[in-house]
Amino acid sequence: MYCFKCGCLLSEKNFCTGCGADVGLYKKIMHAANRFYNDALDKAKVRDLTGAVSSLRQCLKLDKNHIDARNLLGLIYFERGEVVAALSEWVISKNIRSEKNIADDYIDRLQNNQGRLEAYNQTIKKYNIALAYCEQDSLDLAVIQLKKVVSMNPRFVQARQLLALLYIQNQEWESAKKELEKTLRIDANNTMTLRYLKEVDEMMPTEEEHVRKKKEAIVYRSGNDTVIQPVGKKDRSGLQTLVNMLIGVAIGVGIAWFLVLPARIQQAQDDVNERYKAVSEQLDAKTVQVNEMTVQINELMQEKDSLTSSLSEAQADKVQIQANTDLIEAVLMHMNKTGDEMAIADTLELIGEDYLQNEATESFRTLYATLRTNVSKVVARKSYDIGYEAFRAEEYDTAIENLERAYAYDPSNGEALYNLGNSYNKKGDLEKAVAIYEQVVELFPKTEKARKSQNYIKEIKGD
Repeated sequence: MYCFKCGCLLSEKNFCTGCGADVGLYKKIMHAANRFYNDALDKAKVRDLTGAVSSLRQCLKLDKNHIDARNLLGLIYFERGEVVAALSEWVISKNIRSEKNIADDYIDRLQNNQGRLEAYNQTIKKYNIALAYCEQDSLDLAVIQLKKVVSMNPRFVQARQLLALLYIQNQEWESAKKELEKTLRIDANNTMTLRYLKEVDEMMPTEEEHVRKKKEAIVYRSGNDTVIQPVGKKDRSGLQTLVNMLIGVAIGVGIAWFLVLPARIQQAQDDVNERYKAVSEQLDAKTVQVNEMTVQINELMQEKDSLTSSLSEAQADKVQIQANTDLIEAVLMHMNKTGDEMAIADTLELIGEDYLQNEATESFRTLYATLRTNVSKVVARKSYDIGYEAFRAEEYDTAIENLERAYAYDPSNGEALYNLGNSYNKKGDLEKAVAIYEQVVELFPKTEKARKSQNYIKEIKGD
């Protein structure tokens, strides 16, 4: 576990040994997040996917950067057929840690299989169409769409639950129970599925009711066939009426088939052709528009690249001109004695180190180094005096600035480096102070300031 403030590896202490931050509560939160994650793993192993999702959400509330929890949550969503939710979790996981993350493999497997990805897209579209049919009270059409959905994605839990609910609405108890049992095999502890199943079990007839209905019927044999006739329906006139009705229905269907149906089919075909023609025209217009926009985008991208290149060149020229101006100004002050050594040093320090190392010419570097050498002794001495006085006056920011400058211009000045460490120590920046003291011990061994620096190091570290 690492410190939330400085990134240092935490020990068994309730404070960070690197920055001193109080990490007791932070450790408890991280341990609680890990417990929720382990609980989710146990539930997922026994297919309690709903319980696992609940535990993982609690884990992510405590630690939103928990990579393993996000990846597992994506896998559970994918197992329940919720592909979009799974991809969302994996993309968030990848953004948190872009390298050595198994979420890359999950995303690649989906994106590389275009056929499978298109099937998932069609599944989601058909599920949304089924929801729209339900809102329009077209339940039969919704059932047809949901059957297609579960055939394309058998693990889509929400689709199976909605299909079972429609079966319940139509009082098709057997079909509803089959769908709910299939859902439980995917998610063994889904609360909604269990509630639906309980209602179905309460509404389905029991075995005793089946036996009672069977006893109420009259059973006899006609040749090799067994006929079951309910009690109270021995009158053959009802049977004759039923036969007449069936004959009438058959005649009506025949008339519709030979007279009405062909005209309806032709009219429907004409409507389909007209719609196809209109859609084709719209598609051609959209295609032309997309091509024109693509050309415009390419032209704008080329113009942007050209402007970016010109801007970079102009910025480079501006840096070069400014650096030359600063160096010339410093040289003139040195030659004409119009400025003291501190002012010359201020002007030289305006020239960036990056420009000196990468872009400056050899003659520029030589002149810069010569001028800096000429003023270094005076600048180092005055900067040390200002910094030491500021240290004694407890103005530590001013002391640090000037003592760093003094040591930069005269690396042999051990007192400047030692008092720089003291300034950081008094200011409270103990990590920086330790680094400076260690530098004093290394560069100026067997001196009084090295011995004092060693003592300060032990005192800060608590040895």
